[in-house]
Amino acid sequence: MSNPSNKSNPSNKNNLQVIYEDNHLIIVNKRAGDIVQGDKTGDKPLNEVVKSFIKERDNKPGNVYLGVVHRLDRPTTGIVLFAKTSKALPRLNKLFAEKDAKKTYWAIVKNPPPKSQDTLIHWLKKNPKNNKSTAHSKEIRDGKKAILHYSLLKQLDNYYLLEVQLETGRHHQIRVQLASIGCTIKGDLKYGFDRSNADASIHLHARQLEFVHPVSKETIKVVAPVPSEDALWQACED
Repeated sequence: MSNPSNKSNPSNKNNLQVIYEDNHLIIVNKRAGDIVQGDKTGDKPLNEVVKSFIKERDNKPGNVYLGVVHRLDRPTTGIVLFAKTSKALPRLNKLFAEKDAKKTYWAIVKNPPPKSQDTLIHWLKKNPKNNKSTAHSKEIRDGKKAILHYSLLKQLDNYYLLEVQLETGRHHQIRVQLASIGCTIKGDLKYGFDRSNADASIHLHARQLEFVHPVSKETIKVVAPVPSEDALWQACED
């Protein structure tokens, strides 16, 4: 396993928390509200923030190369991996496309799950008009098969902490599949939670990522700390 220390101080003017970096990769701990790539809002996306950070830190002339490998929903926190070289990007894309990257999430939900651990299989259909997916227990036309595994990690004062491992990567997959079993994620108004979080986040965190490095072939395993300013998240690590 390899998880070298940061090249950088996580405290910088962009509030960027780097949790792994080498010549080919950089992995950051995304904050709620950050978008990974540019969208119609015009807000500065995380990939541009990371580029600016590298350019300034390393005093690089010209443009900084940075490839987006995967995304997280805007209200979600946790691990986002970027490629720093054109050699690494297609290999990482292949790794994710072939589901050879093991992704683990934490989700805080209001209701206890029906079972302490289970595998959920649904067919998800995305509605682009409202940017929302619906889960169906049987195969439907234009539906995409979605599989996840969850286990109950901890009972909090008024909530439950679930650990989720994805087999597929569908639109809003964890959010809609957990909601379908009565476990809507805290703050997730879109999928039925009764109120929003003050910072517009939802309590879904990309906690851990494990994969084989595309160049060195070492096994890389990284863990993203939960948001430090959130008492409920902090209770999960106690």
